[in-house]
Amino acid sequence: MRSDAVAAAVRLPLLDAVKGLACVVIVGHHFARYGPLPAGASSLAPALFEWLAQDGRLAVQVFLVLAGFLAAGSLAPDGVPRIDRPLARVFQRYARLAMPYLAALSFSVLVAALVRPWLDGELVPAAPGMAQLLAHGLLLQDLLDYEALSTGVWYVAIDFQLFVLALAAIGFSELLQRRCSMRPERSRWLAVALVLLLALASLAVFNRHAAFDDTAFYFFGAYGLGMLVFWIGRATRRSTWQFGMALLLLVGAAALAIDWRSRIAIALLTALMVAIVQRRAARGAADWPTVARPLLRLGRISYSLFLIHFPVLLLMSAALGRLAPAAPWIGMLGLAVAFVLSIAAAMLLYRWVESKPATWSAVLALFAGLLVCGALASG
Repeated sequence: MRSDAVAAAVRLPLLDAVKGLACVVIVGHHFARYGPLPAGASSLAPALFEWLAQDGRLAVQVFLVLAGFLAAGSLAPDGVPRIDRPLARVFQRYARLAMPYLAALSFSVLVAALVRPWLDGELVPAAPGMAQLLAHGLLLQDLLDYEALSTGVWYVAIDFQLFVLALAAIGFSELLQRRCSMRPERSRWLAVALVLLLALASLAVFNRHAAFDDTAFYFFGAYGLGMLVFWIGRATRRSTWQFGMALLLLVGAAALAIDWRSRIAIALLTALMVAIVQRRAARGAADWPTVARPLLRLGRISYSLFLIHFPVLLLMSAALGRLAPAAPWIGMLGLAVAFVLSIAAAMLLYRWVESKPATWSAVLALFAGLLVCGALASG
């Protein structure tokens, strides 16, 4: 069940709009990089395609910050831990991530088997083995060094790791509070302090070394900024909010001074934007009265769109490769149709899977479905 704090955060329309825009950029990044369609279409807008291919991936930082923001509201909305059943929380997070992920991955595995004879082998994932399927289902594929079965699946595994790491940090703070018999006014800052230390370690050490990019430690800087922003926005005193914002700027500036990274700059800007939006909402101000409804809707289905767009791109690439001549306008039209079809598929995935209650039976059924699809694709 969502807390009032999380529900309030979810009701910030601008955040949904930002999620929608970030998802469009990520989809554009993949559309600009993979398959034969962008090879021709890029000549019609070379600067746009180059930017999407090179820098579009930075939009992932937006999702990392927002994921941390919502995690703080769920686990410790006022800095005070609310973790009564940690294992149940872990399963709940896994199920919410895994249900649409397993469904989309099953579809992707079948699509890859269908288009493999007609597309470049580097674009289409190889037929999966059973161990590879199990690793993907358990979100361990990168840690176990298996080839990804679809583009972007690394993010799902990292999101889960980040939640577990945040849960562990907040749970540890609760344990320390009990052992040390801390007073409430002091104990409420312990969880915040531990998250801040983890974020600092990530920004100053782990995020600077690619060897850690399969782990949550690499990404906890952006995720931790999102968590800190949630707590800063909950401050009732203006002076406390101002101190929190100054601390946020100091942390981000120090990280960038140590080693300039565009991804961290984007995460910092996102965190600052979320802090301002949350503050305005808390004071009764409208977030953004002219928010476009399409972006709001995209924001709500952004996770499903992130998961499903790659197999749709594979299908469109294979179809046009066999049925239409290679030409820039054909490639651009194919990408546009693939984008529209991806949104339609995401709406179905959201309605039929993502929005459904997370249960053991549903997860197991979808996990079994992935294994069956993998067996069919390999046979």
